[in-house]
Amino acid sequence: MKIVESLTQKWAGLERPFLIHADGELRFSQIATQGDVDLTEIGDGDVVALIGDFDPRSISTLLRLIDKNVILVPLTSDTRSQHEYFFESALVDFVIEGSHVERVGHGGSHQLLDCLRAKKHAGLVLFSTGTTGRPKAILHDLTVFLKRFSTPRPTFRTLNFLLFDHIGGLNTLLHTLFNTGTVIAPRSRQVEDILRSCEEFDVEVLPATPTFLRMMLMSGMIPERVPPSLKVITYGTERMDQSTLNALCELLPRVDFRQTFGMSELGILRVKSKSRDSLFMKVGGEGVETRVVDGVLEIKSENRMLGYLNAECPFDEEGWYNTKDLVEVSGEYYKVVGRTSEMINVGGLKFMASEVERVVLELDTVELVKAEGKSNPITGQHVELSVQPRSGESVDPSELKRLLKDTLPSHMVPKRIKIKKVEVGHRFKRG
Repeated sequence: MKIVESLTQKWAGLERPFLIHADGELRFSQIATQGDVDLTEIGDGDVVALIGDFDPRSISTLLRLIDKNVILVPLTSDTRSQHEYFFESALVDFVIEGSHVERVGHGGSHQLLDCLRAKKHAGLVLFSTGTTGRPKAILHDLTVFLKRFSTPRPTFRTLNFLLFDHIGGLNTLLHTLFNTGTVIAPRSRQVEDILRSCEEFDVEVLPATPTFLRMMLMSGMIPERVPPSLKVITYGTERMDQSTLNALCELLPRVDFRQTFGMSELGILRVKSKSRDSLFMKVGGEGVETRVVDGVLEIKSENRMLGYLNAECPFDEEGWYNTKDLVEVSGEYYKVVGRTSEMINVGGLKFMASEVERVVLELDTVELVKAEGKSNPITGQHVELSVQPRSGESVDPSELKRLLKDTLPSHMVPKRIKIKKVEVGHRFKRG
């Protein structure tokens, strides 16, 4: 049975809205019958880039494309400067934006794409953020990926903060569709608009990133602007700092904070936080194994990607994936302390960037901070610190350096402190 037909049956007779967005409420039947995008030229196995967001037309087009067994590449306008690279890496045949369909035909083929086509399976290509190099084209078997939604699960009124091109955003959309829930698409992903949407539409679950939650904490809008309907805030995609989590838990005592953990390469993983104010989590789920090697978390997952279209396979011969996340272990629970790329080595003394950042984030005048190791001809590396003050506040670099000298070992003290805006990507992760 096709996905649109299956979902139409699930939603039959239900009057509640599936989607609440800037222009109003829509039931699933209204989305399912939207067909103003001409897909007649697109065939089974074509690679199709869909530039959109969680709006009625994009959702309708996405579902119709899945029914045509295409290999889907969801993108957003925020990454437009990289689109040509994405089209080439994924060997895109068609690009759809709004109602416009364009054949681009980059040509060529790839063994993994041919394998999907031979099975008559739909595919999904997601791109990594590319923080440590060019974004990687991650290929999943979408037909297999969708099978996880056949098991009914509870659903809540969820604000879809994570984006159209992110595995977490797509997971929220599909989970809500298959379990006849309601998803709220915010006007924008700025703190004020997110909180306004939560208030206006009685949002129960807010998925977010630690960077966004830090911005929300520093906005001065909580707890006053957080509605009583909000039950759960989930956070993931990057490391959370304990001081921010503690402050959020204190300000919002009725809200359950849950950590998520996952990578596009591994599919969706089940995660359980040790407690609402703990950064320790249990990672697992059906077909998932974990282990720690030299302090780094490795995961084996049956729902992993098929491979990269523009890079070597990252799995070892037994199927283990090196997450590059350094972790502390407490029984069955893990706490991410940083990425291997965030390890700084000053004169042979190794430490995590987060150890420096943690001290600065305890200051209520600081919104965001980023510590980095920079090349040094004498010590190998030294620390440089970028600090973004809270709106309306100022930070004196000299005073901050004195504080850090009093708090940290000498090799961790930054050689240079810059008061500047800390770069935040379109997925609300620090650059």
